[in-house]
Amino acid sequence: MGGLFQNSTFTTTPQVFYNTIPDVDAQAFITAANITNGIQKIAIYRLVTDLKGYGIWTKMKAIYPIVGGTAASHKWNLKNPLDTNAAFRLGFSTGWTHSSLGMTPTNAYANTYLNPLSILSQNSINLSYYSRTNIGGNADIGLDTWTSPYTYGYIKTTGNTSNSRLNTGNSEVSNATTNSLGLFSFNRNSSTVISIYKNGVPNNLNQTSTGLSNGSVLIGGMWTGAALEYGNKQCAFASIGDGLTDTEAANFYTAVQRYQILLNRQV
Repeated sequence: MGGLFQNSTFTTTPQVFYNTIPDVDAQAFITAANITNGIQKIAIYRLVTDLKGYGIWTKMKAIYPIVGGTAASHKWNLKNPLDTNAAFRLGFSTGWTHSSLGMTPTNAYANTYLNPLSILSQNSINLSYYSRTNIGGNADIGLDTWTSPYTYGYIKTTGNTSNSRLNTGNSEVSNATTNSLGLFSFNRNSSTVISIYKNGVPNNLNQTSTGLSNGSVLIGGMWTGAALEYGNKQCAFASIGDGLTDTEAANFYTAVQRYQILLNRQV
């Protein structure tokens, strides 16, 4: 990896070396989000160079590093840090609590303004959410519309399952989940399978896609047709992009977890 550190071994309190090689994408985000803390800058540089090194950067349409501790810094899309809906910066409803550890919804959502119908493909989609809360609840990421085909992900329900639909009108897929800590990715990389990854480990579930979903992706909840359904887990990272392979998903977790370790908020 591009010379950001003297080695790639990390502990809870990593020794950071400021021999950085500038990255224009990382710097654009740092400037837009007004990140002044040195450790946070290094973490962002490392995240960007890791994602580029793994070949994942180009697959991501929106990346929310959730760094800086305030709504003003948490809203920015690392892939395109402009303050516009078209750049997919977050629009927060009331009810969010922001801190250096992440952002927590209480009857709240953040609108990404990213519509799968316009940006993604029927058989290639990934929704990811890094949860720092072990609790059952409602949808953590999904659309602001309730029209088939549906797209959403539950990290952990009150029934201890992870549930998802991705560009499908069929019944949702689910697997047992007793712990909601870490990086959860709801992923479609084919017409017949949805993969629910926890910390890079897949659970592949048969589900045929039926078309592209139409609506803005929300973080922290989704529209159910009658009302907004809100999640309840502290978010320390989120992203939307094309579907990942199993190898890419494992590497994605490595990059995101390294980023969380650098910020001393990993779970």
